[in-house]
Amino acid sequence: MERNNIASGTPWEPVIGYSRAVRVGNHVHVSGTTATGPDGKIVGLGDPYAQAVQTLKNIESALQKAGAGMKDVVRTRMFVTNIADWEKIGKAHGEFFRDIRPATSMVEVSKLISPEMMVEIEAVAVIG
Repeated sequence: MERNNIASGTPWEPVIGYSRAVRVGNHVHVSGTTATGPDGKIVGLGDPYAQAVQTLKNIESALQKAGAGMKDVVRTRMFVTNIADWEKIGKAHGEFFRDIRPATSMVEVSKLISPEMMVEIEAVAVIG
């Protein structure tokens, strides 16, 4: 099967050796994604809901570049730095996936790569 690596243009991708998303056949795997805006800065500093929304918009963009959409998502994994924020982050997730209802997990982690990041989300899509 053909493999298609999708880049987002961040400077970290070539250094760390990863792609924003990888499509193989009808499967798309989106790497852990954060609330980075087009200018490279974190959107929604101190606001877990705003960060989750921006993160999901970034995932949506990566999926579109791979020929998929949010409707194709079958799995998400949410990594959060404060599980007490679960309702705010879950609200954002629900706004994008209320009718799609992928399998999901939300787990607390001690920290993400940058201290201002509060949410990181991965996604898997199957194009049907």
